[in-house]
Amino acid sequence: VQLQASGGGLVQPGGSLRLSCVASGNAFSINTWNWYRQPPGKQREWVAMIIRDDSTKYTDSVKGRFTISRDNAKNTVVLQMDSVQPEDTAVYYCNVYGTSTTLKPFTSWGQGTLVTVSS
Repeated sequence: VQLQASGGGLVQPGGSLRLSCVASGNAFSINTWNWYRQPPGKQREWVAMIIRDDSTKYTDSVKGRFTISRDNAKNTVVLQMDSVQPEDTAVYYCNVYGTSTTLKPFTSWGQGTLVTVSS
């Protein structure tokens, strides 16, 4: 499974941005979608996840501001980012965990999309 992330860019503090991640290729199932981010000079950190039953989890710093959702028909996951702050500046990566067509577990990463929050 290949992942293509898009939607990053420059946004002012308090603004909104919508990131998308499209999965292509064959898999038996995708069980978990995640968004991670890597701020400049820092380690990659987990941001949000959505699993097959559509339940979601968020890291504390984005709760109430970010929303993760998915469109199964389009094999797409979206991260809606509202009320962004300068500390949200990072390269954002999408990630999936799933089961391959040979019924083996796999994980895949997208290439990253840069979000810059600045006035």
